[in-house]
Amino acid sequence: MSETGASHPQPGARLEPWARDLLRCPVTGATLVDGVDADGNPVLISTHPTDPRTYPVRDGIPILLADASAARPAAG
Repeated sequence: MSETGASHPQPGARLEPWARDLLRCPVTGATLVDGVDADGNPVLISTHPTDPRTYPVRDGIPILLADASAARPAAG
């Protein structure tokens, strides 16, 4: 598999771009964006405006379970 250079995934988040585009928050259905937590670990962050959540990425595998998510304060 080759790197396209179109995106720069966080360390440990090695998903194919087509697979990454399919992922959604299992609670709200919002799209997810790459991020890091306070410890520098990769996470996926929900873009929902009133219920943003983060989901851990472990060994390159997103853990998209509602019980694994952490609520984040809404921006703004």
